[in-house]
Amino acid sequence: MKRLAAALLFALPLAASADALKSGEFSPPRMAPDFTLQGSTGKPLKLSDYRGKVVALGFGFTSCPAVCPTTLAELAAVKTKLGAQGKDFQVVYVTVDPARDTAERMRAYLTAFDPTFVGATGLDAQLAAVRKDYGVTSTRTGSGANYGFNHSSFVYLIDRSGKLRALSPYGRAVDDVAHDVRVLLNQ
Repeated sequence: MKRLAAALLFALPLAASADALKSGEFSPPRMAPDFTLQGSTGKPLKLSDYRGKVVALGFGFTSCPAVCPTTLAELAAVKTKLGAQGKDFQVVYVTVDPARDTAERMRAYLTAFDPTFVGATGLDAQLAAVRKDYGVTSTRTGSGANYGFNHSSFVYLIDRSGKLRALSPYGRAVDDVAHDVRVLLNQ
């Protein structure tokens, strides 16, 4: 009996840590600011329409040379790792470059990573308000047709009830992000 009790005392912290998020947590969790923008599907995209799913919300642009495609490829790998649970995981990608990123361009770009990924674009003022709500910075660099952006590269993980739960930095291991999404899916 003593051995069983000792084994349980040792196992409890391990079990508890299996449910812990590996990314930075919002403590306490709070509602994700809602927004409505033009979706890459051609219809309005309202973040709260994805309640019931775990959402990975990112910001970037289709002409991004490195960070954005890497992040989206990693999120596609996360979805693959989720298997059947992947149907309850939604990637929403908000542009920081509305001048180039039309709904059609975003749809073509995101579909290359996963056909279920959706993008959002809109007017400069609309997008600036969303970036402000999420604390996202975005600065245009360069000039002419080859301009780019320096921008925040975090991915926000939003639970099924619409609450901000975790902030995953660029370069977080796919297995760690998949773990966090699974934790949120199983709650």
